[in-house]
Order: sequence, then structure tokens, then C-alpha cells
Amino acid sequence: MRADRRAVVLASLSVLALCGLARAAEPKPLVDLSAGDAASKFKPTSGDVTVAAGNGAVNVTFQPGKEGYPGVDLVQDGPLDLSQYGHIEAKVTNTGKAPILVAMRVDGDGPWQDNPWNTEQTYVQPGKTGTITLIFGYSYGHKPAYALKSNAIKAIKLFTGKVKAESSFRLESLVAAGQPGEVPAVDPATIRIKPKDGQALDSKVLATAPTGGTAKVEGDTVTVSFTANAKDRFVAIKPPQGKWDFRDGTQVRVKIKNTGSAPITPRAKVESNGAYTEPGTVEPLAPGAEAEILVPFAASKPVEIEANTGTKKAPPTVKGTGTTFSSNAVSAVTLGLEKDAAPASFTVESILVESPVAQLPDWLGQRPPVEGDWKKTFDEEFDGTTVDTSKWNNTGPNFWDKQSHWSKDNVIVADGVAKLRYEKKRGHQNDDPAGKETEYQSGYLDTYGKWTQKYGYFEARMKLPKAPGLWPAFWMMPDRGEAAGEQWKRASTDKDGMEFDIMEFLSGWGVHRYNIAMHWDGYGKNHKATGNEHIYVQTDKDGFITCGLLWEPGKVTYYANGQPVLSWSDPRISTVQGDLMFTLPMGGWDNAPLDPKQLPDDFVIDYVRCWQRADMASK
Repeated sequence: MRADRRAVVLASLSVLALCGLARAAEPKPLVDLSAGDAASKFKPTSGDVTVAAGNGAVNVTFQPGKEGYPGVDLVQDGPLDLSQYGHIEAKVTNTGKAPILVAMRVDGDGPWQDNPWNTEQTYVQPGKTGTITLIFGYSYGHKPAYALKSNAIKAIKLFTGKVKAESSFRLESLVAAGQPGEVPAVDPATIRIKPKDGQALDSKVLATAPTGGTAKVEGDTVTVSFTANAKDRFVAIKPPQGKWDFRDGTQVRVKIKNTGSAPITPRAKVESNGAYTEPGTVEPLAPGAEAEILVPFAASKPVEIEANTGTKKAPPTVKGTGTTFSSNAVSAVTLGLEKDAAPASFTVESILVESPVAQLPDWLGQRPPVEGDWKKTFDEEFDGTTVDTSKWNNTGPNFWDKQSHWSKDNVIVADGVAKLRYEKKRGHQNDDPAGKETEYQSGYLDTYGKWTQKYGYFEARMKLPKAPGLWPAFWMMPDRGEAAGEQWKRASTDKDGMEFDIMEFLSGWGVHRYNIAMHWDGYGKNHKATGNEHIYVQTDKDGFITCGLLWEPGKVTYYANGQPVLSWSDPRISTVQGDLMFTLPMGGWDNAPLDPKQLPDDFVIDYVRCWQRADMASK
């Protein structure tokens, strides 16, 4: 190589290094698995776990036991400095007869209250090999997590879940690798495109049609044509990558123009994860005419749950009711024509995501949705400046979220509403110095021990938070009274008790979708649940939604803005008094990661009103 070229190359490498793009360090084995004493480098968490070395690997075997997360800890002389690397990688082979979950947890330096560790896992079939790649600062599918200090790794653990039958895996490598500051590669499937100003149709969309048809993107429109006798007449319009995020809307309005010489009858639907909205249609469209096709996300038929099919099985949804469409993961907007032998063509001119203001019935908030001899039994308007402690507790347990604590300061009563505020603020659970200390503070309300009711109508008007990662809910739990004993016994969903989730919201869904659920027979091996997590609702002119539960003997009907959205008739419906609850933890089963930059945020409650009907009061 000439001297001048060599100088240029060296200079370029220096620039790359300064930009963090220098070649990563060679992978570093964290233990010599071929050494005769390799097994001694791993400490079992209990006597149910054994470790043996052989053939350049370490074999870990689990026997059935009571331990929740049995495994092994890497024996270290002190903290490991892995600051030259971006991740730790473990290669494992399932040597047992059943599938096995293998997880790796890496502990760093930091206060224990912050949970200073990262965790990743893999599920491996018998005889198969899996790789766990734990990138510093990420957990469980490479989601942002605790900012692990890689220069002081205090522990590395490999473990599984509770063991019911003998299982085992072989650890074939455990290395540090990658560059410092490494970030997970973007999975195209996780990309979400939010339409600008609600307009999803632009020059970047993809459009496809089956044999006998053509679809072409021309500027901000899509032109479609079909030959005579074309068997399938539809066009699928898709985002340029990933999926669309339509969660700011409750419907799509598609504008179409017939550019052919024969009438057409178009229809449109929206797809997400293999689920579709119901199709929107218009009357036959004459040549040269235009029309708008409205496609609501909500189901036209409210969810209906089948009667309980037995004690060992939770009842499913009645076919043809409700929807499983997810507005935050839209894969396509599809337009089709009724079958016809004539050639046809049309132009798609607009795909607009919108959310009209809710039209509310006059009775909403004034009375229950059905006729009867009703009496109001609970009326909370939050007209004061403090919580009415004759009705409400503003402290209580937190079983749902290990990252948050409740504080009285985060229940703010003013201007005719109560706000449960979620913020990044270190403190102790229930403001008790002996309570668990966590990084995030939130509010809590319930009527446990102060007000309960069996049967009736229960309604609240609420405004939902928008910061991702939050999990507010309006719900009811059984309360059997003091004679039942401590709280877990009083609130048991066993023995005719039931949890009613009237409105359960994951903020990653957007404020127009929430979950309704019922849980019964405890939360252990006999636990059962049913409901629907695709309840779509428009907000009123002030941004609020109103949710209600009509609870009758052997039947429940849930309402959104005065319209029935889910019902279930079954003898197993709870016959136990229930109390009211409003909670705001983080997390949930299908949520977006929490973004501290968007905090604080509030779960706002305008009113809570309950009624009892005379013929149910004595039941």
C-alpha cells in the first residue's frame, strides 16, 4: 500500500473510532466451559438444581420443587468491567423432554429499589438450540429498561420458571460481545407510521391488486383497474414499511371516484394482524361519480359472551359479535368491488383517519339505561378540594406494578374533578417510610370498607392519560365484609365473587380503545376470565368517555357513552357485594414502554354515580 493511501486509511479509521463506529472488540468468554472445573463456576440457587461439566459445556438440570425461579449464578470474584462491550450472549440447548424457558438476568450497580438489572429469555424446544442476547439497557424483547452500568456487572444469572417435571439445558457459550452503546436492530414489524393530520394516503404507500387488476400510486392517489371477468376485484393499500398507527381515530373515511364506464359498488375495510373491521359500503356509483366510504372500528354488534361452558373453561365470545381489530397496528386498507363481468376502474383519492365527537344520549349521567324503580346510592362530584375520606381511601395495596407507589399527594381534587397523577418521583408506598420505595408516584382511590353494593348500575365519566406505558382502570372487587377476615379473603373472587373491569385502559392503545373483563375462581390454577380488549369509543367535546356497568342477577351489561358494548348472561355472575376502585399503575400486558419525558400525566375522574333498583336491593 502506498504511504499516502495508508495515511488516508488510518485517518479514516480514527474518524470512525471518534464517531463510535470502530470495530467492536473481539467476543470475550465469561467462563471457560471446557475447563475441568467449569461446573464450579456456577452456583445453584437451591438443591433442586444440579450442575455438571462435560464436552466443552455445562449442563444444568432442574428437579420439581417449590422454588419460583430456579437457576444458577455465575461465580465472580468481584464486579465485571464489560464497558468495552454492548451485550452478553448465552447459547443454550434444551436437553430435556419438554420445552423449556431459559432466562438470563444481569445485575448492575444501583439502588435495589430501581431494580438495577436487565433480563432476556428464550423458549427452546427439546433438542433445539436458542440464543439469549441481552443488550445493556434493554429487557424482554429488547425494550428500553434500566440503564445498566456495564463497567460494574455484579451478577449474571441463568434460570427458568417453576419446575413441574425434570428439565435441563446445556450452556454452550457465555460471552460478552458487541460495541458499547449498542442498540437493538429495528425490527421492521415493530415500525408504526402515524398519518400526518390523519391522512394515510400519500406518494409512499404500496398498492397491490390480484391477477386481472392493476394498482398504481400516482402522487397522493391510487388508480385501480380491472379487466373484464377479473375473478378477484380488490386493491390492498399498505404503509411503505411496518404498519400504520390509527389509534388517534375511531373510523376511516375513504374517498373514491369511479373513473370507468360502468357503475361500480365499492366496499372498504381495514386490517390489523389478520383481523378486519366490518366493511363499509356505498350505493352503486355511476361513472364519473365520487363517494366517501365510512369504516368504523367499533363492532356493529356488541360483544356477547357465551354462557359458561363448565368449571374448567372460560366462556368465549359469541361468533359475529364484537371485534378483534387493533387500530394501533394497521397493515392495510382494502377496497373491493362487487363481482361483475364488465371492466372497471376507480381512483382512491383519500384515506382519512378521524374521530368525530361522541353523540351522547340525554339520560347519560342522569339515570340508569333501563327503566325501573331506581334510587341513587352513590354520588361523587368531586366539588371540594380534598378527597372525601368518608367515601374513599386514597391509600391501598399495589399488586400490579413493582415500579410505582401510591401517594395521597397524587390524588388532586379541584375544579370539580379528581386527578390521579402519574409522575417520576421517588417515594414510599402509601407515604409510609416502611413501605416499598420506588421511582414513580401515582394516585389511588377505592371504597373498600366504606361503601359496597350488590347489583345496580355503576357509572363514571373519565379522561384518559396519553403518555405511553400507563394502565388506568375503573373497576370493582368483591368485599364480603369484616366477618370474612383479612383483605385477601374479603376480596376473593372465589366462591361466587368476581372482579369487574368496567374500563381498563393501556395507553399504548390510544384513548379510543379500552378493555372490559371479568375474572373469577381466584387468580391461581383455577382462574378464569372473559371479556374483550377491543372496545372502541369516541370522546365527548371535552375529551371524556363515560363507562358504566349494569349488574343484574345472572347478567351484566357494559356501556360506553350510553351504548351497550358487552353483555354476558350466566349463573356464575357474582352474587357478592363489590367496592369501587380507580387505579393508575404502569405496565399492562400489551402496552407501549413508559416514556418519562411525557410525565406527569393524569387520569381524570369527573364523577362517579351509582344506582340501585328496588327489586334487586333485597336479593
